[in-house]
Amino acid sequence: MEMTYYDHGTAAERWERARQFFDAKEYATAARILDGLADEVPEQVAPRLLLARAYYHSAQLLRAETELLKVLDLDPVESYARLMLGRTLERQGRQADATPHLRMAAALSGDMPQV
Repeated sequence: MEMTYYDHGTAAERWERARQFFDAKEYATAARILDGLADEVPEQVAPRLLLARAYYHSAQLLRAETELLKVLDLDPVESYARLMLGRTLERQGRQADATPHLRMAAALSGDMPQV
């Protein structure tokens, strides 16, 4: 893989650069930076979650799903990752797979309807 200017610097500098690209809605570029960063710090949820979001927003749905599953392996009660996984599966037309994740996200965030 060819190195580019945004591959250089400390992990903190690359994290900030990735967030800037993400905030500028340059999701594919943010994902390129975050991909390597997430692998460098596999125990951290934040880089992988932002990577999943970048994949989702750039319509790389299978990659988003893969990263969200990794996030949930690290933190099974990460409600935003559950919500994103549900939405990612919905965008793939997989409603039956999405529903349990959307329900769990609602339960974890306290958004369950009162019975």
